[in-house]
Amino acid sequence: MQRNQTVTGWLIAWGQGDAVAGSRLMSAVYEDLRRVARRRLRAERADHSLVPTALVHEAFVRLVEMRRVHWQNRAQFFAIAARLMRQILVDQARAHGAAKRGGAAWRVPLTDERATTGPRDVRLLDLDSALQKLSAADPRLSDLVVLRFFGGLTVEEAAEVLATSPATIKRDWSRARAWLFRELRPVAVAK
Repeated sequence: MQRNQTVTGWLIAWGQGDAVAGSRLMSAVYEDLRRVARRRLRAERADHSLVPTALVHEAFVRLVEMRRVHWQNRAQFFAIAARLMRQILVDQARAHGAAKRGGAAWRVPLTDERATTGPRDVRLLDLDSALQKLSAADPRLSDLVVLRFFGGLTVEEAAEVLATSPATIKRDWSRARAWLFRELRPVAVAK
C-alpha cells in the first residue's frame, strides 16, 4: 500500500512537470512493466522482433509524449500503459502482415493465468478486431479485457481503475471472456 501511495505521488508530481519525480516513477514501475511485457510476449510468434525491454521502452516513449493526462494513481498508470502496449503489439502485427502477405498471424493465448480451461490461441489482429466489436457493444468490458489481458492488472486494480467493486469485475471478466470465446471461435485453434 505504501509503495502504491509513493508511486501515486510521483505520478501526480510528474504530471505537474516534475522531471525528477518522473525518473523515480519510471525506476519504480520498470520491473512491473517488464513482467507484464514478458507475459504478453511469451505468447507471441517465435520470430517477432520485440523483446520485453523494447516493448516497455516504446511504451515509456509514448507515455512521456502524452499530454493532458491527469494522473490519479498507479492502477490508472498501468491501465494506460496496457493500452499502449496493446497498440504497439497490434501495430507490429499489422506491419508484419503487410510485409508478408497473409502474415499478421501472431498468436496469443486467450486465457487468464488462473483459468481452469485449456488455453486457446488466436491471432492478435483477430483479438484486436473482436475487442473493437466488444468496445462498441460494451466499452467497459473491452476496457476490462485490456486491463487484465494486456496490462496484467489484478481484479482489485481493475476495480480501482473502472471505479467498481471486485465482485463486479469478476462477473464482468467472466462475461467478457465468454463473449470473446464465442466471437473468436471460428479462428481459435486449440493448443
